[in-house]
Order: sequence, then structure tokens, then C-alpha cells
Amino acid sequence: MMNPQGTVAYPPPTAPPAGMFGSVPGYEGTVAGGGGYLPPPMPLEPVAPPPPGPGQEDWSIPSLSEDAAREAFKTFASSQCCYSKSPATDGVITSMEPFNTYRYRLETFTECRSTEWAHKPHEGEPADFYTQTAPRPWEIQATPPKLFTSHTEEIRVPFTSSIKECHSCHASGTMPCQECNGAGSKDCWVCHGSGRSSEENCSRCNSTGRDSCSECMGQGTKPCETCEGKRQLLTYINLKVEWINHVEDFVLEQSSGLQAEQLSSVTGKELFKNNQYLVYPLTGFPDPAISQASERLVRDHQTKYAQTSRVLQQRQTVELIPITKVNYKWKGDGHVYFVYGNEHQVSADNYPATCCCVIL
Repeated sequence: MMNPQGTVAYPPPTAPPAGMFGSVPGYEGTVAGGGGYLPPPMPLEPVAPPPPGPGQEDWSIPSLSEDAAREAFKTFASSQCCYSKSPATDGVITSMEPFNTYRYRLETFTECRSTEWAHKPHEGEPADFYTQTAPRPWEIQATPPKLFTSHTEEIRVPFTSSIKECHSCHASGTMPCQECNGAGSKDCWVCHGSGRSSEENCSRCNSTGRDSCSECMGQGTKPCETCEGKRQLLTYINLKVEWINHVEDFVLEQSSGLQAEQLSSVTGKELFKNNQYLVYPLTGFPDPAISQASERLVRDHQTKYAQTSRVLQQRQTVELIPITKVNYKWKGDGHVYFVYGNEHQVSADNYPATCCCVIL
């Protein structure tokens, strides 16, 4: 079918037979119009008493040595294509100040399920619609991945499959070629449809002005992409199972000047770790801001995720992230850089010896 512009007009896809999926018990209102997320079964309530807060064992971080600070600075300078190594190799450290900070992290590992109608080329699968009662969405077995690992799986719901003619090609198995608009040929690319080239007959198209379409091999049609030439589709309810690890951090304010985003890529000394079905807010932490953040995030996660997802596990950790401000002199001027995290990452916003690189 051609539209007024002369290009192929493809018929829009159609939904499954009217009312077909709306009559499947457990799927009412979740499939028609694109599906939707399904509320999980009633969650279990935690029964264990709150775990004790972190003990006050050794929470200190060994001071960064000058040698370690210098080596970290050299590595940083070497990794920058436009930085001279001279400040890192010749600079003299004058003082070092610690700005260690705490990071609280809450992870909530959830499973959510959604449904929608779907189709695929029919390859001989039986139509099992209504041969038995379809299992309800949360009754279908799905194997979760390792805890706190995000993953997605799609499952064809049993006893919801039916066979229909392909809506794209009207069960013909082919569609007009878009490249040549179904003609099987198009203007010759040498003579641009004139039949002549350089005042002579075009040898490419034998003076016809037309060239066989290479996309469809001159047939004017191609196998239908929807049914892959099978002419029929298997339609069914598709169940999408998503395991998502929701991670949220709280970094205690510190006066070093480093941004919290910079600390997101490094690790610190783990002071506390606890995971169970539902964690309790952290209590008894020496800095009350951490306890307050824990209470707020635990409450927020319950509000955001428990209504539309099944909470499988939660985990909370507290890390002490080392941050050291290093003051140094180079060519008589004072400068600063920071070394942070167990990985000894470096931040030096005003590195004193840079050049402009031009890539030709």
C-alpha cells in the first residue's frame, strides 16, 4: 500500500483479540494498553531484634606517609597527557592534614514483576490458551541472581499462547521493499535515470535508466520482519522479572573541599556491615549524623520500594574514607593536592605545570 508521498505505508500493529487477556485470572487490567507493574504479595515483617550497633574497636586509619603521598602524586601526573611530571617529582611536601570522613551505604535488593502482551514468529509452538489455568504472576518460578546483583529475565506465561495471522503483512509473509518502494528497481546510480552517461548510452543499466534493487535482489519484496516470513504469530503474555539493587550513599560533611561525587569511586576502611531481610536503622554510632542518615534512608527505601517490589534483602555498611590534604612547594610557590581512598586517588585542581595538547 502506497501513501501520497509515494513510499510504502505499513499497517499499524494490532493488539490480541479483544478481551482475550483481560479474562485471564490474575492479569485483569495489567496487560491491555501496555501492561503494568504488579504489587507483590504481602511482605513479611522482621521478627529478629535490632542488631547491636557498631562497636568502638579500632576506627583509626593509619596516617598516610610522605612517600605514599609522593608516589600517588607521581602516578597521577604520569596519567595526565598534558601534565609535566616536574611538580610531582621535584615538589617538596611541607605539611599533611587528615580529613577522614564516614560514608553510610544502604542497599535494597528487590524483585519486581510486570506484564504485557507480546508476540513472536510462530514456529510450531502449540496454542495452549485456556487449556489450563494460567499461573498468577507471582506464582511463576524465577531463579534470582546472586544477592545485590541486578538482572532481568523475561518469561512466557504458560497457558496464555494463541496463534494469529501476522498483522504487518496480513499473513503474506512478505512486505514491499522500502529501498525501491516495491518496484524491484530504482534509478541507475550512474546515469541517475537518464539512460545516458557522458553523452553515451549508459552501460550500467543498458540505457534503461533503471537498476535492479540490491536490497531485495529485484524482487520488490522482502521477508516480513514481524513474522520473519512465517505468516503467523504466537501471541502470549510476557512476564518481565527485574532484580534491582538500589544503592544510596550518605557521606558525612567534611571540610577538605573534596566533592562527595569524587569519593564515590573509592573504598575506605569498613567499620560496620549488616545484611538481612529488612535491616534496622543503625543506632549508637559515635557521630549522630550517621545514625540519622540510616534512619532516614531505611524509612525512604521502605516507602519507595516495598509497594511495587518484593524486598529480598537489605545491606548497610559504614566506611571510614581516608582523605589527606598535602601542601607542597614547587619553584617557590605553595600548592595543594588531595590523596583519598584506599586506592590513593589524587585530586589536584590547580596543577601548576600543564600544557595544551593539540592532536593533528
